Amino acid sequence: MKIRITCDSTCDLSPEYIRAHDITVVPLTVSMGGRDYTDGRDIAPDDIFRHVDAGGDLPKTAAVNVDAYRRVFKSVLEDCDAILHFNISADFSSCHENAVQAAQGLPVYCVDSRNLSSGIALLLCEAVDRIEAGEGDPKAVLRHVNALIDKVDASFIIDRLDFLYKGGRCSMVAMLGANLLKLRPCIEVTDGKMVVGKKFRGTYERCLKQYVEDRLRSPDAVNPRRIFITHTGVTREQADLVRSLLLERVPFEEILEVRAGCSITSHCGQGTLGVLFIRK
Repeated sequence: MKIRITCDSTCDLSPEYIRAHDITVVPLTVSMGGRDYTDGRDIAPDDIFRHVDAGGDLPKTAAVNVDAYRRVFKSVLEDCDAILHFNISADFSSCHENAVQAAQGLPVYCVDSRNLSSGIALLLCEAVDRIEAGEGDPKAVLRHVNALIDKVDASFIIDRLDFLYKGGRCSMVAMLGANLLKLRPCIEVTDGKMVVGKKFRGTYERCLKQYVEDRLRSPDAVNPRRIFITHTGVTREQADLVRSLLLERVPFEEILEVRAGCSITSHCGQGTLGVLFIRK
């Protein structure tokens, strides 16, 4: 049985991975400055930064609707026998609910990742590994993926809080206090929702080191198969620093660095970086 994989555009996969594994990405709509854009096609994260830095409001994202999903599923099924579709957490968006409705009567298996960004991508990559190793039963792949959902460790360290403030996720007092004290919070995904974790203090590079040490504080509990470095735009030196810190702690087989798409960018702003992996 030939199985194809689809996902919504919050998945934050690299273009190279998408092409190499024949992934179909279904884009969300991004509304900004009175116009609607198609995520990843006619709007990019740097467009959002320019808009907000010029005094504009944060963009809003709209879920893929049922009809759009149905059209994509039917088109992809012309070339395969079944689809595994990956969505952002149902607590963040109605994408999953709409995909499930669109999949009715079709051999389409929808995964509520309970996550976002590369937290979704980690599960998707596991499905790709299974399928490309010869697994032809979509239900078996689905069972494998679902068993890993609670083991995904997804978090991001935030460099600037103005995006969180504009999005209503922190107060002006909290933002000014954090800036004054050089605090950078960690945002974690827990049970499908974003929560504030530890706060790190110091220069950005020092906070990156503290953050990586904290996330990999129990290296024996980390699956060394794959880890993502996902960011909204950092320097080459900063990304390489994180990569070296990761390898000092866990001999990862694969480190995938990706630039976060419009969804993460809209909520977190420049200088956001996360290391995302699966626990044993």
